[in-house]
Amino acid sequence: MTKTFIIALPALLLAGCAASEPPATHATPPGTCNAEPAQSLVGSTASEAVGAELLKLTGANQLRWGPPRTPMTMDYRHDRLTVAYDDNLKIERITCG
Repeated sequence: MTKTFIIALPALLLAGCAASEPPATHATPPGTCNAEPAQSLVGSTASEAVGAELLKLTGANQLRWGPPRTPMTMDYRHDRLTVAYDDNLKIERITCG
């Protein structure tokens, strides 16, 4: 009997750790970027006004301009919009992160 109890004890302890409720679904964090609505601005000239419009269209909280030949961090931020442009200030790419 004691051997059975010793063998069953870890299973009983682990059963107590099991979640009794299903995991909560994660809601979309406020300020989450969605670059899709802004794709029509690819080819536009980068400016402060266009930047404001990009933020409004994408729902992002932060705008990061990407000048040509400039290294950028690869960290992902759900609330950041990254806009790459060329030497003539023409927007080449609009992405989140």
